[in-house]
Amino acid sequence: MDCMSSGKGMRDLPDRTFWLASEDEIRNAETTDVYFVYTLQILEKKGLDPNVIMEVYLRNLPYPDSWGVVSGIYEVAKLLEGLPLNVRAMEEGEIFLVSPNSTVYEPVIQIEGKYRDFAKYENPMLGLICMSSGISSKAARVKMCAGDRAVFSFGTRRSHPALAPMIERATYIGGFDNVSNVLGAKMMGKKPVGTMPHALIQCFGDQKIAWKSFDEIMPKEIPRIALVDTFSDEKTEAIMALETLGENLYGIRLDTPRSRRGNWRKIIEEVKWELKIRGAEKVKIFVSGGLDEDAILELRDLVDGFGVGTGVSNAPTFDFSAKIIELIVDGRDILRAKRGDIAGKKEVYRARDRFDDIVTFYKNPKPKGYYPLLSDLIKNGKIVRKFKSLDEIRESVLSKVKILRESKPTLRWV
Repeated sequence: MDCMSSGKGMRDLPDRTFWLASEDEIRNAETTDVYFVYTLQILEKKGLDPNVIMEVYLRNLPYPDSWGVVSGIYEVAKLLEGLPLNVRAMEEGEIFLVSPNSTVYEPVIQIEGKYRDFAKYENPMLGLICMSSGISSKAARVKMCAGDRAVFSFGTRRSHPALAPMIERATYIGGFDNVSNVLGAKMMGKKPVGTMPHALIQCFGDQKIAWKSFDEIMPKEIPRIALVDTFSDEKTEAIMALETLGENLYGIRLDTPRSRRGNWRKIIEEVKWELKIRGAEKVKIFVSGGLDEDAILELRDLVDGFGVGTGVSNAPTFDFSAKIIELIVDGRDILRAKRGDIAGKKEVYRARDRFDDIVTFYKNPKPKGYYPLLSDLIKNGKIVRKFKSLDEIRESVLSKVKILRESKPTLRWV
């Protein structure tokens, strides 16, 4: 029945408050597209259930460069756990390459099994990695631009609250230093970070009273970072904050709206000058509000940290596809791919000292000096991979991004 009742407005949902799927509904593939349901009905009626190999891959990136960070692999493993499948995949947080001018691609996931056992899981599987990988990849690009400056995730308010933990995890995997969302941080085993909103200062109607109240009430381990652009210009409020909090002032945050920025770099230089001549050169400067890679590159020599929000939490979703590329009948490989795809189970190898990747048919010999990017994730329905901690994944991504910053990756096939 349609939830809209003519002339009576929106009805309450019968079994929940919010328009979101439960974990059980996701695990049961109830969030799939209906044409998979049609497919299963037809295959069952016709007694057809082939062994297939499916690959998940990306052909194009929403960026001019050629790399991305895959994340969501852990959740895919939990989604497919218990199904009679063998799954290989890249590691969580692995860098994968894309060649838009070539038909070759790097599969990030390979699934082997009876098609009817996993057909309806294609939808949730793609959903788990498409958005997460898009956010991790954007976060990695932002962190690449920020260099050794701190970057904090401030963007969950602009996304569906049910996705907040996933967003924070993905930004952290991509290299961010910490997150602000309470539940996201809790699930990650981290303490959330934050300063103060304009609303706090507006409630008091006086910046000095608001800053003093923050200092008086907040635990000592929370840094005293004063927001300095509520009622007056940034330079004036930065001086006021210093005079108000003195040695307790750890830092200031500028969240200047775009309509008031003018030359934002010059505004920040003014603030730094005024603090320095008053002996407060150690006071940290943080900026936030509509930041992108270009703004971060322009400001990173002046500031100590960035709060990045919507640009990452609403990053472009990656358009991963999942396609059958091979059937296995009576132990024989039947190479079969749709138009526009390339058939056959593939291996992906990477040079040990650089981002030089080779994609090849799985029966071809392993190239010397290269290591495989795909490894067992699930065997006969059981998860066999030991997953790394979030900190280990993040450090791996940061080390690889450093290499990417200094060299151009290459992808070829043999």
